[in-house]
Amino acid sequence: MASRSYANLLDLGGGFLDSPRTARAIPRTMTVPGVISDLDANGRCDGDSDVSSSGYRERKIIVANMLPLQAKRDIETGKWCFNLDKDSILLQLKDGFSSDTEVLYVGSLKVDIDAGEQEEVAQKLLEDFNCIPTFLPHDLQKKFYLGFCKQQLWPLFHYMLPMCADHGDRFDRLLWQAYVSANKIFADKVMEIINPDDDYVWVHDYHLMVLPTFLRKRYNRVKLGFFLHSPFPSSEIYRTLPVRDEILRGLLNSDLIGFHTFDYARHFLSCCSRMLGLDYQSKRGHIGLDYYGRTIFIKILPVGIHMGRLESVLNLHSTAAKMKEIQEEFKDRKVILGVDDMDIFKGLNLKLLAVEQLLQRNLHLQGKAVLVQIVNPARGSGKDVLEAKKETYLIARRINDTYGSNHYRPVILIDHPVPRFEKSAYYAVAECCIVNAVRDGMNLVPYKYIVCRQGTAQLDKALNRKSDSPRTSMLVVSEFIGCSPSLSGAIRVNPWDIDAVADALYSAITMSDSEKQLRHEKHYRYVSSHDMAYWARSFVQDLERACKDHYTKRCWGMGLGLGFRVVSLSHGFRKLSVDHIVSAYKRTSRRAIFLDYDGTVVPQSSLNKIPSPEVISVLNDLCNDTKNTVFIVSGRGRDSLSDWFSSCKMIGLAAEHGYFLRWSKNSEWEASHLSADLEWKRIVEPVMQLYTEATDGSNIEIKESALVWHHQDADPDFGCCQAKELLNHLESVLANEPAVVTRGQHIVEVKPQGISKGLVAENILSTMVDNGNPPDFVMCIGDDISDEDMFESILRTVSSPSLPVAPEIFACTVGQKPSKAKYYLDDPSDVMKLLQSLSTSSNPRPRHLAQFQVSFESTV
Repeated sequence: MASRSYANLLDLGGGFLDSPRTARAIPRTMTVPGVISDLDANGRCDGDSDVSSSGYRERKIIVANMLPLQAKRDIETGKWCFNLDKDSILLQLKDGFSSDTEVLYVGSLKVDIDAGEQEEVAQKLLEDFNCIPTFLPHDLQKKFYLGFCKQQLWPLFHYMLPMCADHGDRFDRLLWQAYVSANKIFADKVMEIINPDDDYVWVHDYHLMVLPTFLRKRYNRVKLGFFLHSPFPSSEIYRTLPVRDEILRGLLNSDLIGFHTFDYARHFLSCCSRMLGLDYQSKRGHIGLDYYGRTIFIKILPVGIHMGRLESVLNLHSTAAKMKEIQEEFKDRKVILGVDDMDIFKGLNLKLLAVEQLLQRNLHLQGKAVLVQIVNPARGSGKDVLEAKKETYLIARRINDTYGSNHYRPVILIDHPVPRFEKSAYYAVAECCIVNAVRDGMNLVPYKYIVCRQGTAQLDKALNRKSDSPRTSMLVVSEFIGCSPSLSGAIRVNPWDIDAVADALYSAITMSDSEKQLRHEKHYRYVSSHDMAYWARSFVQDLERACKDHYTKRCWGMGLGLGFRVVSLSHGFRKLSVDHIVSAYKRTSRRAIFLDYDGTVVPQSSLNKIPSPEVISVLNDLCNDTKNTVFIVSGRGRDSLSDWFSSCKMIGLAAEHGYFLRWSKNSEWEASHLSADLEWKRIVEPVMQLYTEATDGSNIEIKESALVWHHQDADPDFGCCQAKELLNHLESVLANEPAVVTRGQHIVEVKPQGISKGLVAENILSTMVDNGNPPDFVMCIGDDISDEDMFESILRTVSSPSLPVAPEIFACTVGQKPSKAKYYLDDPSDVMKLLQSLSTSSNPRPRHLAQFQVSFESTV
């Protein structure tokens, strides 16, 4: 059933995500001189196209809330005029792409365009700037951006919960529907221009987190990356969002998801674990999430700045002139600089309180230290912003009244738009820069400050400064901003600790020049080498790596609405057809059937694990057919299996992954002598007991041949962490013991060396061959990792030259997931339907297994 979150949205009903297969509104870009490749409605090249793949020009489609354009209406002609916004990171990241890469932009404009002008504007933007505007209706734009994005997602992602009506806005489903609708419009625009076989799509930021679902629905193999420029909150915060699963699944429909810091990525992975039950692995330095056969890679890399753009501003004559003016204005004073948006999360009030504390504690700094605070316009609106602005001005006025004079103001607020050259001049003059945000995604202010303090040769010339003169800079940064981990020479502070921030400011402005120089040089090396181009190039390289296997697997979609996902499996992997296997079953005469128990014959989620009368009846029918050798191969103990299958006289049982084996009810259980020494259990049990006591919700299962530590009821993150630690601990203490430690779904198991379900199947098949009854039909069904050993052994054994004729093999896993099996069935109910069909096709007669019963001891 579809979630209430998107039911009936836009009256699209069950086909909510289905996009109309209309002709393209925008023609394919020319790739070879004189030839334009036409694409059909499915986004694939027409079979008669003259354009070879070698002539294709690589394309990147950049999707963001706003296009990298500035717009204004010409007063004389009344026409709209557009030019590129050179400060936009969307434009700057092109430097990371190869020179022959074509870049298309999809996004909204910062101005409202009348409906009658939209077609003309769209054509102009495409031709002149490679931009495709979305033109959201005004009401939808307001609900989408100012509503859901700014009132709900932005505060939540910055750890602000609507605890009461006066503090934040409660979740509004109408705003959520506007968010989804806007995301669909963005996706539709991408679909108009994309060549899904070749183009790469890069989606930016929290405004478009469900857009990947729409694209993945239409094009299962779309090459799609997503980068989040804001923080991602901890699971305790994120889980309060009523549409948490829909957004997580939207992000997981990407191939690569990027974050500024490990903390943000860790929080996302924790949410995937706690809410969707997904585990992640780190392989060769890359973090990957397995999601229905697809591996979603996680990228951790902070964005950089565009060095060339900033240095070009520093080289302006106006910048040098402004620097001289500022130096003259603050002669003999220590300038501390802050550049922040007017935002409740930027910590402006806390910063001012710290400056007040600094002046109060250090009398000699009164008249000397000046905070120049440049306030950028607020990006959002509402009473929180107004209150933050009011408090900022009140504190600044109080400080100036208390410590200022006619010729000295300790706090200077510049609360109006400041030209880029003027900001750069302030950066270059300030002895210290402070970024005191209580929560921020990245914040490039410290990077810009470092580059401006370094200067350029042209600026040095304009200022009559020696080019080899030492450069210094000093940073005080909040530990809650994204750039903090990359600035190891900065003084990191907790912005809420006003005393500590005041002490940090004092240290920064009184530190020796030699120390400031060392810190500056370290920071400049990092900032100059990890610039915008480096960030874009690294992201795209990882995106290409994440997408390289797209066409080596078969894909099909599952799920309704925003729960849609793509199952990706190998080409040979397909659902087992009942008619196909029944046909093979009927024409064969010596059959071996291996069945796992939990998750195969009975559902994994079932509380009652005892086989139903229906299961017993079907198994008896199969066993009574003289052509069949049927075995239940399970990790369960032999007492449980003996009790549950007491009414099945002819069934074979392999307990504890094959450590114990019984050919029929009338035969004795025989134990493997491969690992008769179980003394290691005395070492393992105390270790497991230690972890059980330390991990609430865990328990130990004691088997005759094995010990299993379960943590399915523990905290997901802590349980997973403890399981990894227990695995390492046990591998260390059992290094010289005949035992192996394995980790499965919510378990850590220790069992004898050489024991596996695969060995059981191998020995049973070998016994049949030795007795002159080589199988011509082998079926094996299981659902978990231990059953993969069976699938592998069967394929290896049946290809043995000792078999006169290769049997028909049906290795089948339960659930659509990566497997060594060639076939799959959806769930245990499908398994039962298959077994019922086979039992109906049997010709049951009384039989005995004496002909196959050979001592297990001799075969193992």
